Amino acid sequence: MSVVTEQTKVEEEALYKVSVRNLCLFGAKAGDLDLRFTPSPTAQQGREGHMLVASRRGLDHEAEVKLSGTYQCLQVSGRADGYDARRNELEEVKTFRGSLKAIAPNHQELHWAQLKVYGWLMCQSRGLSTLNLTLVYFDVGDQTEHPVSEAFSADELRVFFESLCERFLDWARLELDHRQRRDAALEELEFPQLPFRPGQRELARDVYRACVQSRPLLVQAPTGIGKTIGTVFPALRAMPVRGIDKLFFLTAKTPGRQVALEALQKVTRTQKHFPLRVIELVAKDKACEHKDKACHGQSCPLASGFYDRLPEARAAAAQLAWLDQKGLREVALEHQICPYYLGHEMVRWSDVVVGDYNYYFDRTAMLHSLTVDGGLRVSVLVDEAHNLYARACSMYSEDLSHAQTLAVRPDVPKAIRGRIDELLNQWQLLLDASERNTPDKTWNLLDELPEGMLRSLQKFNSMVSEHLNDHPTDTYGALLPYYFKTLSFAGLAEAYGEHTMCEFDQATLALPSNPLTQSEALQLSLAGELVGVPENAPGTLTLRNIVPGHFINTRIKSADSIVLFSATLNPPDYYINLLGLPDTTLSNNIPCPFKPEQLKVSIKPISTRRDDRPVSLDALVETMASQFADEPGNYMAFFSSFDYMELAQRTLQQRYPNLTVWSQERLMTEERRQAYLHQFGAAGQGIGFAVLGGVFGEGVDLPGKRLIGAFIATLGLPQFDEVNQAICERMQKRFGRGHDYTYTLPGIQKVVQAAGRVIRTELDTGTVILLDERYLESRYRRLLPDWWEVEVA
Repeated sequence: MSVVTEQTKVEEEALYKVSVRNLCLFGAKAGDLDLRFTPSPTAQQGREGHMLVASRRGLDHEAEVKLSGTYQCLQVSGRADGYDARRNELEEVKTFRGSLKAIAPNHQELHWAQLKVYGWLMCQSRGLSTLNLTLVYFDVGDQTEHPVSEAFSADELRVFFESLCERFLDWARLELDHRQRRDAALEELEFPQLPFRPGQRELARDVYRACVQSRPLLVQAPTGIGKTIGTVFPALRAMPVRGIDKLFFLTAKTPGRQVALEALQKVTRTQKHFPLRVIELVAKDKACEHKDKACHGQSCPLASGFYDRLPEARAAAAQLAWLDQKGLREVALEHQICPYYLGHEMVRWSDVVVGDYNYYFDRTAMLHSLTVDGGLRVSVLVDEAHNLYARACSMYSEDLSHAQTLAVRPDVPKAIRGRIDELLNQWQLLLDASERNTPDKTWNLLDELPEGMLRSLQKFNSMVSEHLNDHPTDTYGALLPYYFKTLSFAGLAEAYGEHTMCEFDQATLALPSNPLTQSEALQLSLAGELVGVPENAPGTLTLRNIVPGHFINTRIKSADSIVLFSATLNPPDYYINLLGLPDTTLSNNIPCPFKPEQLKVSIKPISTRRDDRPVSLDALVETMASQFADEPGNYMAFFSSFDYMELAQRTLQQRYPNLTVWSQERLMTEERRQAYLHQFGAAGQGIGFAVLGGVFGEGVDLPGKRLIGAFIATLGLPQFDEVNQAICERMQKRFGRGHDYTYTLPGIQKVVQAAGRVIRTELDTGTVILLDERYLESRYRRLLPDWWEVEVA
């Protein structure tokens, strides 16, 4: 008996598990890549549609029928939407909105493939010789069902199932072999940079334990100890222990991706032909080969026949262990398919994915959907995690302006122009109410959502959806970008709660807080000038998320383990509360390996408050010039705004015209950013001006003599305006630390990040001068790094 049990166990371990959906996506999808916009139900509408269809069925109806079957080394499983034993009918429900004709033929073929696979699994499970299959298309708009039925014999369904499995079988065996080789290699993985740097072993130990124990971890680790490789290595070692399918390394900015890829290269160099597939995800605009063409086969040659050529491209890509942007592009162009969407396909077959936060945390996050739909066990590493709060807030915020609505009107077809006029009328009602209730205020925090506006938005969205379905080839100018914003706004309005503020500003008419895309801004500027404030179109309505944990905690829970790391994650409760991390979250602060004598930190007690700046400006520039004269070299000077930075730079140049300076620009291309950093040569001397919390305030690595000091003016606190005061009140009510959460902690975080540019290695020395008298106060001093020995100048 024990021999049989062991044999059965081995056989189970050798099975390759695949969902019905993924099996069909692999073997049954053909034709063009077609991303022309077709209105589709939201996830919530899809769930509600399935529930409504099930509720209409009789007592003999079984909902959510769990099915599973095997074919050689494949174990195929999934859930069929419904089965009626009396009618011997198996149903698969697909929700849509608009015209049924708009569903592409290759999508309909894919739907039938899924239903046929479920059909065979049902026949096998229930011993059926025949089965009626019904594909139910449910219109979420008018809630009507459009069934398409066909009867099949069990043999017909078996043949279809086996033919589909045969197409996948060789690939599955290769994947099984790859997984076994990958896990064996990871079990023997050795740290590539021995000896460990001070603090690095402790970091690696904490990350490994968190991954193995499936616990969230928040870890503050100082700059210079090798945080990236110190987290990647233990996460990889834990993968075979926990049976992890994929590791996601998520970054806030492009440089973070490059550092992660370099760390992964170092780790995998420990073994020749290391069996680990790594893929880099980049933004669509950076991967697109034909930016002047639309994403469908009639426009772009790389979309035409995409799914027909995908199998060979996929097989070629799988042979490569390294699929960074360059490697992925080479494979894609060799097979004449789109590099960006080949990347989306190869994510399914990669072991490590390196990409931006939005790929996992955003509302339509691909990596999160892949995790949930595929039932994957994933580990997540969040680099520079102090950025996640602000980024997540922006993901779940949206705004609409009266000016945008007025500007889009000329591009709205006559058939739906009445709906845009209804929206314009709602804008006027909002303005009238604001002027009547608060005549002395332009900005107002609304107690509740404006129901009239939301109803008009829903009517507008519904009518535009129907029109787009009926006229898919028309051009719409600014209508589509505006429609996407109204859909986004309406979707967030459905989830409105204490985590989000609803604001109405009748004076703000520049571009909204979530900037428009370049094409959107162009379209809107063609329809109506938005640079100034049109007198006839005041008003902006904003849904501003301030506690993103409400939304992203589902993503956190979906991960088997998640590690958030940064040099500035103090205090832990700030991040745990705002990001929605569970009570089981571990936290640790890795001691800094640097010695106090490496960094001279001093406070120049001057007032940098806005009203005092004209008076304190002389003392500020004299302090900078004096320090430069005493120790010539490269310095960075950080200021709270471009205006303040430019004022200080002009004053310094007027007083000391021979002192070399260069400055951050308001809009900088990647080339201009690199030129700015290039000024910090090892033999150089000068001061680079920058904005505190901006692109040069973190993630910049200038070791040795490339940077020997930093001047930091102000505390970096957010402005004391109506918006932030409203946020402060919300934070106080919810967490009891309104001022800290709104002002103090975000400000000091930027200061510590900026100062962290100076000391990058154990050999570096330098100076940081804090230019603000408020640093003398204990409530701010206690938040500075504990290894600093701060003097008063």
